[in-house]
Amino acid sequence: MMSSFAYTLKRTQQMTLSVPVQASLLTGLCMLTLWTLFFSTYPPAHNTLHQARHQTLGVACH
Repeated sequence: MMSSFAYTLKRTQQMTLSVPVQASLLTGLCMLTLWTLFFSTYPPAHNTLHQARHQTLGVACH
C-alpha cells in the first residue's frame, strides 16, 4: 500500500503532466508574451511592434 505522501506525489505528477494542464500553461505563456511585447515601453520592442500594435489591436499606444 502506498503512503499518503507517495500517493499525493503521484497524483500531482499525473495532473501536472496532463495535456489540458500543459495546453493551459502554453496558452498562458503565449498570452503573457504577446501582452508584454505589444504593451512594452522598452524602446526596441515598442518601435519594432508599433505598426503591428495599431493594425491588429486598433488601440493607441500614446
